[in-house]
Amino acid sequence: MYHVLLAVDETESRAMAQVNAVVDLPEASSEVQATLLYCFTDNPSGGSALQVGGIRRAKEVLDDAGIETDIVESSGDPADVILDVAEERDVDCVCVGGRRRSPAGKALFGSVSQSVILNADRPVLVARAKHAE
Repeated sequence: MYHVLLAVDETESRAMAQVNAVVDLPEASSEVQATLLYCFTDNPSGGSALQVGGIRRAKEVLDDAGIETDIVESSGDPADVILDVAEERDVDCVCVGGRRRSPAGKALFGSVSQSVILNADRPVLVARAKHAE
């Protein structure tokens, strides 16, 4: 069994790119287990990850593809949470959503994907939506 952590944000097009990358893995329906992770940076109302459209849609597609799926929700710095959950769950691969960002944008605002890529101790798959975001 190959365990993939999909760190999904609120952008449904990125979530679908990540899900499609996982569904396209060889023998995904029988050999892949997926954990969907949503990290709240601020959650004063006590929302649930299943209230996030990208998470709901991702779970539906993975379930339809026959991929065993569970959901983890957490809060804090997204890059740190992703790396912590990857280690706790001992996943084989982390899948993050990428987006086009200028070098200045990365320097000013940071990049969760970039931080995960640079600090992960396991493979990281970056899936990017086909259309502009």
